[in-house]
Amino acid sequence: MSGQRFWRQVHYWGSLLILLPFGVVVVTGLMLMLKKDLSWIQPPTQTGVVADVAPTLSLGELFDVARTVPELELEDWTDLKRVDVKVDRGVIMFVALNDWEAQIDTKTREVLDVAYRRSDIIEALHDGSFFSAEVKRYVFLPSGVVLFVLWLTGTYLFILPQAKRLQKRRRSR
Repeated sequence: MSGQRFWRQVHYWGSLLILLPFGVVVVTGLMLMLKKDLSWIQPPTQTGVVADVAPTLSLGELFDVARTVPELELEDWTDLKRVDVKVDRGVIMFVALNDWEAQIDTKTREVLDVAYRRSDIIEALHDGSFFSAEVKRYVFLPSGVVLFVLWLTGTYLFILPQAKRLQKRRRSR
């Protein structure tokens, strides 16, 4: 088997091997690129009454406001996935373990928005951790390695004919 035929076979079977995991990565990657543009993926960040000023309320006081939002189902701090302070917008975001998000004005305690946040689930699908740590490590990571090999073999298979044509032209001159 010639070298070119071997690399074509590697490219062919490698692409079949990563078909499903790479499809998940591509689709979720496209969705993550658009997460700031599509409120279905990630709720847009609201702006508080007084932006660009540090909060005057304590984190505990703001958490107490978040606990009043029924969708978040908050009992204590361990029910939170993330707390995101946007000082330039005058907003604090509390994201619960159930992926609901509440945005609260850091001056007035007003709940500005409550919405379901899908971007974290999409991100977990994207890196394979949604399925399990083993799937992430033993399916998605090897798929990334195979994709890198496909990139190398594809580059080689593209450049080789070009190089041969150039070599042929030089010989004929």
